[in-house]
Amino acid sequence: MRFCLITFRSVTPAQRGESVLHRAGIECNVQRTPRWMEEQGCGYSLWVRHADVPFSMELLREKEVPFRKVYLRRENGNVEELTV
Repeated sequence: MRFCLITFRSVTPAQRGESVLHRAGIECNVQRTPRWMEEQGCGYSLWVRHADVPFSMELLREKEVPFRKVYLRRENGNVEELTV
C-alpha cells in the first residue's frame, strides 16, 4: 500500500487537518516531518493512504486548513512531490 505525506508548517494546522479527515472517515496520523524535509519549513505531517489524497485535499481546502505540500512515498523508499 502506498502512503502520502501532507506537510504543514506547524502542529496546529496538522492537528486541525487530522480532525477534519478523521470526521470524514479518513485514517491519518500526525507525525513530526522527517528531518530532511524540515529544511523546507515543514515541521509536522499527516500520513494518509495514496487513494485518499484527492478527497483529503478537497476537505482541507474546503475547511481552510493550510497545508504545504504532498509527497508520495514509494515502496522502494523514494519520495516524490505530488502536484495537487
